[in-house]
Amino acid sequence: MKGDWGPPRFNSQGVTMMSEVGIDDIAIHFPKLYLDMKDFAVMRDADYGKLNKGLGLSAMAIPDVHEDTATMGANAVTRLIDRNGIKPTQIGRMYLGTESALDGAKPTATYILDMLTQRYSGRFGQDCFRNCDVVDMTFACIGAVDALHNTLDWVARGGVEDDRIGIVVFSDNAKYDLESAGEYTQGAGGGALLIRHNPRLISIPDRWGVSTSPVHDFFKPRREVSIKSVISHVVQLARETGASIKEGMVERMVRHLPESTVRRMGIFSHGVDSVQVHRDEPVFDGQFSNQCYQDAVEEAFRDFRTKAEIDGRWDPEGGTVLTEDWARIIMHLPYAFQAKRMFPAVFAYERRGSASWDDVELEIGLPPNVADFDDTPDGQAEHMKALDAHRRRISKTQAYRDFHAERIEKGQRASSLIGNQYTGSIFLAMMSTFESDYEADSPLDNRQFGLCGYGSGAKAKVFEGVVSNRWREVVAGWNLFERMAGRMAIDQVTYEELHKGIHEGSVLKPRGEFALVEIEGEGVLEGARTYAWVE
Repeated sequence: MKGDWGPPRFNSQGVTMMSEVGIDDIAIHFPKLYLDMKDFAVMRDADYGKLNKGLGLSAMAIPDVHEDTATMGANAVTRLIDRNGIKPTQIGRMYLGTESALDGAKPTATYILDMLTQRYSGRFGQDCFRNCDVVDMTFACIGAVDALHNTLDWVARGGVEDDRIGIVVFSDNAKYDLESAGEYTQGAGGGALLIRHNPRLISIPDRWGVSTSPVHDFFKPRREVSIKSVISHVVQLARETGASIKEGMVERMVRHLPESTVRRMGIFSHGVDSVQVHRDEPVFDGQFSNQCYQDAVEEAFRDFRTKAEIDGRWDPEGGTVLTEDWARIIMHLPYAFQAKRMFPAVFAYERRGSASWDDVELEIGLPPNVADFDDTPDGQAEHMKALDAHRRRISKTQAYRDFHAERIEKGQRASSLIGNQYTGSIFLAMMSTFESDYEADSPLDNRQFGLCGYGSGAKAKVFEGVVSNRWREVVAGWNLFERMAGRMAIDQVTYEELHKGIHEGSVLKPRGEFALVEIEGEGVLEGARTYAWVE
């Protein structure tokens, strides 16, 4: 199947300049530290069986002191460049998908570019990345899929003769409050996709199903804290440490603030009454987010199927089931078993009305009808609960279990050992699938993959890929699972110190990687980050 990039273009000799475009190679970087879920279960008095057998969690990757979004992304790009012998001057575009940006204005991609320039300028010159277009793209966990979509278009528009090369970077630290309901779904990592014509791994036709809705299932707001509250907490801390604090001190400090040296120095300078605070930890509703994920993917799939029918890719009258054409299904995995638990809605939607599905519904019953529930918040909650119960019944049918085992399960394996990578989770699942199929010597040449990305807020994109007959030569160099086996487990004290940002020095000294060296504390460069390659 050729990528559908519009009418063919021809050179002066009448030879077509259009070809397939897609992912030529993938590189993943993950922290060398991890927290074993058995230890997490003991630490939080949680049910390890539920975490492991119910959600598929075995370990979560934890960034070291010298690691952040920029270093993880830069380390992945370096692996990709070195493995493929790419010259920096060949790379025309490097778009980063992240929801863990390091600055509100300066793109994290520029920090990555700075590190890459340090690493390669000795061989290729100080300006080796000067003409590379970089930007951050943010839409929760789907930002990297958006960056992929954009970069595919850019490479395709260049034509075969231009041989444009783009790199899509993804990097995130999935961090939740300690002892919160989302803590067990943490993880971290960065990665990079090499995008070019005639890819050796998988080509991606220009056909995308999209669903967007403005919901608040998961977000990271700019929170406001009153200055009086900050001072009150400091005074309370002073009391707890034994300091003698006079009554009314908080009120006197607040009254004095406008004329104080603290104000003149710039502290609390933005606004008299409050300061804005950004936190990496999100505000979220897990159950609602799962429902938004399911609804968005199902709607995006409907949109994709409509476009596939219009393009002649799929004929509904032919009696075929589109998802049966997909040898593998790659999905965003905020936890390992998310796809297993969420895809039954699409599975049932495609098969509903067939004789075989009628037999299934005799066994599990019909889906709940929204008209049977009150049009109130409580009624809607009951409807969602009933839908969730019906979805679980679908997931337990033999038909779905067989479907999942063949098409989805391999993508879970790496996620189980790393945890949530936010924007990179879908591509970690892709690597997990390809490497597992490589080890099993599966016949994937020219087979179709279905891909389903999701980002809270909320948006889903459904698209397809066609596996190249050269995929094995690419996957042979990954060694993903072998690399994960060489990580170091950490204990509760180390984990919580890293989480709070109070651990003194790196747990493992950086070696053969980029590292965060310094964050400027004051002056005109306050907050600027400095990085270096450590041999």
